[in-house]
This record gives sequence, C-alpha cells and structure tokens, in this order.
Amino acid sequence: MRRLLVLVLTAFAVAGLATPASAVSSASWAPWVKPLAQAHAHNDYEHDRPLHDALDHGFTSVEADIYLVDGQLLVAHDPEDVTPERTLESLYLEPLRERVLRNFGHVYPRRMPFQLLVDIKSGAEDTYAALSKVLASPRYSFLFTAYRDGWVRDRAVEVVLSGNRPRAVLAGQKERLAFYDGRIAAQDDLGPGSDARLTPLVSDNWTKLFTWTGEGAFPAAERARLREIVATAHAAGQRVRFWATPDAPGPAREAIWTELADAGVDHINTDDLAGLAAFLRD
Repeated sequence: MRRLLVLVLTAFAVAGLATPASAVSSASWAPWVKPLAQAHAHNDYEHDRPLHDALDHGFTSVEADIYLVDGQLLVAHDPEDVTPERTLESLYLEPLRERVLRNFGHVYPRRMPFQLLVDIKSGAEDTYAALSKVLASPRYSFLFTAYRDGWVRDRAVEVVLSGNRPRAVLAGQKERLAFYDGRIAAQDDLGPGSDARLTPLVSDNWTKLFTWTGEGAFPAAERARLREIVATAHAAGQRVRFWATPDAPGPAREAIWTELADAGVDHINTDDLAGLAAFLRD
C-alpha cells in the first residue's frame, strides 16, 4: 500500500500537478466525515465558508452560480453582488484540487462521487467557453469526469451545467469536461429519449410538478408520479434533483425529505446544511 501511495504522488508530481508542501500544510482541512450521497448544497456560495462548510457536513454535491465578467468567472446570485475576489477558481476549483490531491484522487477519503453544479447566469455560450478553458487547464483537468468520443471516464468531480446551458454546443463536442442538467418536464431530457453521457442529471421545480408541500398526507397519485420519475431516470442512468422544496425547519420539510429519500431522489436540495445532514444521518 505504501508503495502505491508513493507511485500516485510521483505521478502527480511528474504531471506538474502536485501542490507544494507549504500549500497543503497551510490548508484548513476538515476532520474526516462520512459523505452523504443525497446531500446537495443549494446556492452553496452563500454560506460563510463556501464549499468547506458543505464538505464539513459530508455533502457530495454543491451549487455555484457564475457570471462571466471581464474574462473572469465570478460567483454570485445576482449581478450586483459580483466581486473580483470571489472567483470560481478561488472558491471551488482550487480547494477541490487541494482536497483531491490530499485524498489521493478523491474529494473524501472514502471514495464517493462528487458533483459541482455550475449554474450559468450570464450568456450561455461565452460563459461556457471561458469555463471550458479553466476546466481543461493542466492545473485542474485531472479533477473532472471527462467525455471523449462516446465514452465517459469518471474522476473525482463531475461538473454539471445548469441555468443558461448551451445544450447544442455540449452535444456537438467530441471532448468535454462538463455535462448537461436536463429538465424532468422536457421530453428529450428524461428517460429513454435522453443520453446520460450528455444529461446525467435531470432537475425541476418541485412546485411545477407537485401540489404537496409537506402538509397532510402525500396524495397517492403524486407519490406514484415521484417514484415513476425516479425509476425512469435511474433506468436511463440519470440522477434526479428538485429545487423549490420547502426548506424551513419543521414537520413539513421533514415529510418532504422523507418522501424524497424513500423514493431514491439522488440530490436533496437545501440551504440548511446542518439540518439535512442530521436528517440523513438519523
């Protein structure tokens, strides 16, 4: 085992990817935590410590909204909130790079898929072009699940594009390091007519598909529809996420989360990291 670890570190160093010892030693690493396969940090960048708070709670999916401003990919919810120092690289790519190097190829010491959901808020094609250059740079490219000539190679982090998504551009690329967040209500995105090599994730607004908000009993027809959506997606090799689910602490939220978890929804959406982590661990 020791020889294997030495070989892995040597390979990173030869490729010019190893982090200097001073950078690793000065990084703030969270204690080991069991990763939670269904935990998704909605608008993760709004927490005190973007990415790190989610990792401390074991989240395996985080969401970052980006704007292309003067050639920089800046993270913010609204355009008036962008600031030059809050770049996608500084908040997400660099910490993930250091984490993956520390854990010998994985975000967590225990191997677990990790999703970086990038919500494009500015122009779809120009923002994606800038993002592609950053992802493909020698410093970061080894991190990301890759599509090449019909094949997908899994790596530590899968980048999925939401928001303004250049679907035609992605579908036409023979090589890419990003994937498409489809819509459940879109005929070509969910199930048999889709391609998980392009659309590994399907998401939608909960309130547009269901009337139940956690109060009272879950209507039987809606429960059946939820499970049918999940089964259809899983049969096609896709994951499922809903946004706009109730997120205020209380019985309604717990009822929604219980149904989502029982149905096998892959990413449960929340702004309350501690609350969802406690729920899933319980």
